[in-house]
Formats: sequence, C-alpha cells, structure tokens
Amino acid sequence: MYTIIDIETTGNGIKGNRITEISIFKYDDGQIVDEFTSLVNPESPIPYFITGLTGIDDQMVQNAPTFQEVAQNILHITEGCIFVAHSVNFDYGVIKEEFRQIGIDFTRKKLCTVRLSRKLIPGLRSYSLGKLCSAVDIPLVDRHRARGDAHATVLLFEKLLGKPESKMVFKKFLNARSQEATLPPHLPKAVFDKIPQKPGIYYFMNQNGEIIYVGKAINLKKRVLGHFYDKSRKEIQMCGETANIDFKLAGSELVALLMESAEIKRLFPPYNRAQKRQGRQYAIFAYEDRNGITHLAYNTIKGVPSPLKVFHNQTECRAYLEEVCKGFSLCPKYCHLQQTNSACSHHEINTCEGICRGEESPKEYNQKVEEAIAHMKILSSEVRIIKEKGRNENESAVILIADGIYKGFGFIDTNIEVSSIEDIEAFISPQKHTLETESILTHYFLKHNKNQIPAS
Repeated sequence: MYTIIDIETTGNGIKGNRITEISIFKYDDGQIVDEFTSLVNPESPIPYFITGLTGIDDQMVQNAPTFQEVAQNILHITEGCIFVAHSVNFDYGVIKEEFRQIGIDFTRKKLCTVRLSRKLIPGLRSYSLGKLCSAVDIPLVDRHRARGDAHATVLLFEKLLGKPESKMVFKKFLNARSQEATLPPHLPKAVFDKIPQKPGIYYFMNQNGEIIYVGKAINLKKRVLGHFYDKSRKEIQMCGETANIDFKLAGSELVALLMESAEIKRLFPPYNRAQKRQGRQYAIFAYEDRNGITHLAYNTIKGVPSPLKVFHNQTECRAYLEEVCKGFSLCPKYCHLQQTNSACSHHEINTCEGICRGEESPKEYNQKVEEAIAHMKILSSEVRIIKEKGRNENESAVILIADGIYKGFGFIDTNIEVSSIEDIEAFISPQKHTLETESILTHYFLKHNKNQIPAS
C-alpha cells in the first residue's frame, strides 16, 4: 500500500518550515481507498510571497487544527504504507520534523515520483510536477494546493505503475541499500555511483550544467552523501537544484584544500559563500611587557602595526592562535586567550609550563615565543617544497613555495627523477597566492613539518 502526499508550508527552511495544508491519498490495488486533507494552523505567520503562491493566508488557518491535533490522523493513514511524494525528501523531511517537535519518531519507507519519472519516463526537459503532468496529459487542478497537487501525483503514480519495467524499478528504489530515496530528485544514481572514496574536490551542477557549489573532501563519496542528509535550508535548496556532480582527485587533503580554494575564486559558485565574504580582517602580533615577557595577541588589522599573520575573521584568528599556544607550550594568559590576574586555567589548553606561576623564567618562555613567531613566518623562507600522496600509487604531489609566495602544485610520476627546483617547476600548475592559501599552508606547516623536502 502507498500513501501519496503533498503539503504546503510557510517556507522557512526545514526546521522553521511549518505545514499550512496537508493532503494524503491512500492507494492500494489500483485505486484510492482513503483520503485525509486538512488545512493546518502553523502557529506562525505565513509570509506574503507564500500566500501569493498558494492562496493560503493567516485568516484561512486561524481556526484550523494544529499539527499536533492532526498527527494521529497522519500516523493512522500512513501506517504500514510507503510514503510517496514529488521530491519526497522535502515533504518527508518537513513532516518528520513536525512529528519530532511533538515527541514522535516518524519513519516510513519512501518513494520519489521525480526520480521514478526520470527512470520510467526518460527524456523530458523538466520533471517539475506542472510540466511533467502537461507532458504526459495529466489534468492538474488547483495547483499549489495540497489536494490538487497530491491528486495529480496519484495520477502520475498510476502511470508509473503501468510501465512495463515498473516492478523492477520500484523494487530497486525501495531497496534500503540503493540510496535512491536519499539522492536529490534530479541526480541520476549512476552519477553518484561513479564518485570514488578518495580525496579530492567535487562540483555540484544544476540542470543547465552551471556549477553551483564546489567542495573538498578526504572521502568524496561520503562527503557528497553528507549533503543529501543535511536538513539545513541551504543544503535542501542546493541539493534540490543538483542534477549532476563532477569531481577531481587530489591525493591528499592539503592538495584538495588548495584546489577547492582556487576553484571557488575562479568560479564564484552561488552556494559558496565563506570565501566570498570580505569581513573585518584580524591579525596576530607580539609585544613585550614591563616584566620582559613576550606576549602574543590579536586585534583588527588596523590596530596592529606589525602583523605576524592575517586572517579573515576573529574566529579563524583565535583558533589559529590556540593551535600555536598548544603547539609551543605557551601560556593562554600571555597569548590573550584568557583574561585573568592569576595563573592560567584555560578549559582546553593545559600545556603551559608555568610562566604565569613563576615556575618558568621569562628567558625560557620568550625563547618558545620566538620559535612560534618563526613558525608563523614559515612561508617567508626562500624556497619550500611539500611532498604529499599522489592520486594513485605511481605518483606524488608537490606544492611549491618560493620567496614566501605559494606558486602552485603538481603531480610527478614516481619513476621520474627530479633533482632540482627547475625539474619540479616543470610539473607545477601555477596558482595564485591568496589569504586563503596562506592560511591553509600555515596551518599545514604547524602540523606536518615532516613532509617538507629540502630545496636545492
């Protein structure tokens, strides 16, 4: 048995999205055997643009039952049935969240009529409900109202059931291991299946072939799948637009980070916002107090005369300074990560060796600070080469830094002998040095000194 469902909502993202109308048709043995349709009081205002789309306004739902009041009807009619909807992950996700808010775990097997239609009625230009119904001669009455859309989906579902190969396709889609119910409605499963479990970058593309998002991952398949399980508003909208995914292997997380940063700067995809924002920059600096102890501190870049490191925002700056503090056994008090007149007692950093308790001399402490400062300036070395894993067993990746500037990365076959910088440069793909690449490399050096190879 199946329950074919459509909802109208307030449109405020999955966790803020409240149902304003729901329609459920129970379908068994070729016919509708039960129906539940109701307006629902969302207990929150309905935005004007939603009213313009659906015709449902605050006045219409003010005397309607709340979701809690119709919950038992929904549980009863859907019990033991497969949950069917057009772009099922949206409807299912909203209903599941409504149940979660009243303390009920709602779990049903599900089928997506978009994905089923793409498989059983291939070759259409669009699989939106309106255009799909028009293409296969299904009457669609009362568009953007739950009952009208749900009934049209019933008629579509009947057509899909009547296809010769439907039994095999339905069985495959209902197989829990197939992941068909998890994938975005417009993404062919064959595309997802080709994604490897290796480090690299990936591109989400819409139906027009435009790149809408670039990401990086140590495990490409796992990270991409993570987007489909994420129920934030941005992720649902992005995945709903995704019709294709491409990828490039990187061999290591470092190369993937550098590749991702370069591609975001080159393409400026609409769903990549982090590296496009230009907020207030912060910088780390050093000064010596009256007791001869060298402090590390941070401030907005305008308030720093001689910055040691520059960051996009305060959070990133502070996080890096915490790494330095732990990595060089510095004191959180003298790194301005904790304000106290007594000895330090930071909740995470416990590597201080006693400068704040008089157990370490300023000379000993300042030596560690100097080492930390030298490490922060590591990119200013004349030439540095980082060696990382390649995309396969027969190659290595190299990253070149010269005169403090990131020059690029490349892949070298392990059978090829390189003995000079000139040899390596021949394999380097030139890249731009940016604030992001400097931050990526500086964090890397803080943790992975062992992977540097001498320049000659």
